[in-house]
Amino acid sequence: RCAGRVRRMDRPDHAGRRESTATPVELRLDASRHLTPWLHERQLSFAFSTYQAGKLFMIGTDDRGDLSVSERTFSRCMGLYPSGESLWMASQFQVWRLENSIPRGARHDGFDALYVPRVGYTTGDLDVHDIAVGRDGKPVFVSTAFSCVATLSERFSFKPLWRPDFVSALVPEDRCHLNGLAMRDKKPRYVTAVSRSDVAEGWRDARRAGGVVIDMDSNEVIAHGLSMPHSPRWHKDRLWLHNSGTGEFGYVIPGEGEFVPVVFIPGYARGLAIHNGFALVGMSRPRHGSSFSGLALDDELRSRNAEAQVGVQLIDLARGVVVASLRISGYVEELFDVAWLPSVARPTLLGFKSDAILHTITIDQ
Repeated sequence: RCAGRVRRMDRPDHAGRRESTATPVELRLDASRHLTPWLHERQLSFAFSTYQAGKLFMIGTDDRGDLSVSERTFSRCMGLYPSGESLWMASQFQVWRLENSIPRGARHDGFDALYVPRVGYTTGDLDVHDIAVGRDGKPVFVSTAFSCVATLSERFSFKPLWRPDFVSALVPEDRCHLNGLAMRDKKPRYVTAVSRSDVAEGWRDARRAGGVVIDMDSNEVIAHGLSMPHSPRWHKDRLWLHNSGTGEFGYVIPGEGEFVPVVFIPGYARGLAIHNGFALVGMSRPRHGSSFSGLALDDELRSRNAEAQVGVQLIDLARGVVVASLRISGYVEELFDVAWLPSVARPTLLGFKSDAILHTITIDQ
């Protein structure tokens, strides 16, 4: 169906809290003609996070093939990673593990998955961006504040695992804006950074062409000259990622060193998930005067007589074309991450802002 679902709710502030408003703010989600049939046929759904609005959304289809939308408030939610029945999510000062509490094949109120925040690790504000799960089942994540890749600690805020060799100290100064993490063979392998700076927030002076992709095993820079790269993902011998500052989505082949653009994204591209040859890409609207404005992306949009979009695009990697999209208008202006939820057609979730979390009780039998 062409029309998505219209939601009316209070507008959250940048910390995820709800502001009191005289009139509710409308949030509109419009699915392109092919999106809902594509999801419904494959019994597939996806999630996306927005730290600007402090929301986690889950998008699927009901039995009739209509768009289904669920959302809950989490403060500054960012990186997402599905692992079995779990969905890991990074938030402002915690890392959460949400668990699907509906057994496979069962349903509750028409939903076939209910994600409940079961375990939360308090980390402090590490500015966690991408997150993933390794072969041992433990999460690994990028702490952008500390310019390192880390994991959780049972006693402390975090345990550093790796940092670029050009970063001389483990300090919360966001020196190079390390942000993206790609797994290969279930191990953390590639990262993206906006620059190779070794001073506090030095990356801000290198946004247009200072971006790099680094192989964690060798500390080698395998691609450079990028503009604010984000969201690297390994798929079929290629490292797919966003050259966000130019609006390009493409790939790098390790050993060749060149970024190959495939599709132009009409927005600030961030968030990437790949499933069976199809990429889900997040788009944001660059805020005026922010780190996302004043880039080549602005010029490219003007040359195409287009404005930046907010939402997601579905891309066929084999053909390099956009096959469907979900456009968002209203208070959500930025997306951070996206995640496929395989074998789930219509998911929903619990948050902390309603009494539902008090009364939803399941028993392990």
